[in-house]
Amino acid sequence: MSDSPTSPAQSKADHQRPEHPDFWCKRFGEGVTPWDAGKVPNALAAFVGQRSTPLNTLIPGCGSAWEAVHLADAGWPVTALDFSPVAVATAREVLGDTAVDLVCADFFTFSGSRPFELIYERAFLCALPRKLWADWGRRVAELLPSGALLAGFFFICEQPKGPPFGILPDELDALLTPNFVRIEDAAVDDSIAVFSGRERWQVWQRR
Repeated sequence: MSDSPTSPAQSKADHQRPEHPDFWCKRFGEGVTPWDAGKVPNALAAFVGQRSTPLNTLIPGCGSAWEAVHLADAGWPVTALDFSPVAVATAREVLGDTAVDLVCADFFTFSGSRPFELIYERAFLCALPRKLWADWGRRVAELLPSGALLAGFFFICEQPKGPPFGILPDELDALLTPNFVRIEDAAVDDSIAVFSGRERWQVWQRR
């Protein structure tokens, strides 16, 4: 038996650790989901409307999957992914008969059956503890071929306690610029309360 001390993070119960599915199962099970807008953000709707060709899309941390419904209704192939079984059950209710590939799996080990052309980001990176950010940056790069897009909403602020965990512009750049070029960056005018005034809509293209 090891005599090494246990870190505070390791001593927490699983439902207190956002890197564990039980954390999110508890919140979805209790209906405590302040990050859930219950609608499709304007910037995403505009992005979809401007594209002439559907993109094979992955939505990690899909939660209730409202955006997956919108994309699928527009004819886009969509894989909605979450590692919380309760979140997936919630998404299944929202999706109904909508043609979405809904998967309960870990983003960091999941692989699609064919290359993704878009990863949509909304309240996933900011749900991850900082110790997982570098892994996130590597994984989005691994899942997207050259020319593919990472698009969505980033919680840009200095908020070390979370979730949501805020990320500063330089920190986000450090994660993505080795493999991506930012091609869009705009303020968001329809954020829900928990993100209000601190979200940016950004599109990054894989080098």
